[in-house]
Amino acid sequence: MLQTRLTRLLNIRYPIIQAGMSWASSNAALPAAVSKAGGLGVIAAGPMYLDAFRATVREVKAATNGAFAVNIPLYRPQAELFLGVIEEEGVPVVIASQGGPKAHLARFHARGVRWIHVVSTMAHARKAADAGVDALVVVGAEAGGHPPANGVSTLVAVRRAVQEFDLPIVAGGGVADGYGVAALLALGADAVQLGTRFLATREAGVHENYKRAVLETEIDATALVGVRGLPVRMTRNRFAERVLQADRDEPDADAYDALFKSSSLKQAALDGDIDWGKVELGQSAGLIDDLPGAADVMARLVEEYEAAARRIAG
Repeated sequence: MLQTRLTRLLNIRYPIIQAGMSWASSNAALPAAVSKAGGLGVIAAGPMYLDAFRATVREVKAATNGAFAVNIPLYRPQAELFLGVIEEEGVPVVIASQGGPKAHLARFHARGVRWIHVVSTMAHARKAADAGVDALVVVGAEAGGHPPANGVSTLVAVRRAVQEFDLPIVAGGGVADGYGVAALLALGADAVQLGTRFLATREAGVHENYKRAVLETEIDATALVGVRGLPVRMTRNRFAERVLQADRDEPDADAYDALFKSSSLKQAALDGDIDWGKVELGQSAGLIDDLPGAADVMARLVEEYEAAARRIAG
């Protein structure tokens, strides 16, 4: 499979990254399986307690000799404590989001840690690049979780980033198979990040109802919900429909904010409430119809990539 600036930078076999997903990869099983299979597995630190996080990092280190990463949202109140654990435990890669990297880069670069920053707009990409990050994850509107509210697709956002930045670019959003990986590598990306595909695996640490929702969601059955705040892409369940109606009918900003905050990802991911919880997933859910192991997904992605490459070459 194609080697890129990113595979060489991180010393990984394949330019495939499993997205850091709260609860889904807030465990050792999923990131360890991906890293053992030649990709970059990512622990999602966001919802974790500090002691459990340290134990998970140690478990992944013991399970694989491959590189792995931690995704840390920098806005989190205890982010500095988690960054301390990352330093102490020798995590080789940080994938940061929702905050500025500038204050942290010197200390991590001094330890040889690679810092990748997640961005959803070109303005944020420029700030992160100017700060000195090692690579960018550029997320398009198709992605689950918090894609850009501007609606710019992965195809356009990634190509624009490749044009502007002399940095490894990781493409995120809208990919669930090796054909999508091939398309974004052909576009100029140095790796591809997949979230929803790895949600639908045996190792993902979410409720079985959540995994079933991935399998049952068609490509047109998600929505960007909460556009008057920090929107999320999620299934069009009962909660989503209620917020979408409030987008049209609720003039009071405080009431709107209270409605949006009345539901959570945890409600869906841990409790299995897929009607009223925030079932965050991307449009690529419509391309997924099974629940394999993460290593099987990795093998399939490589096989499909190679088939796509042969098709283009032919």
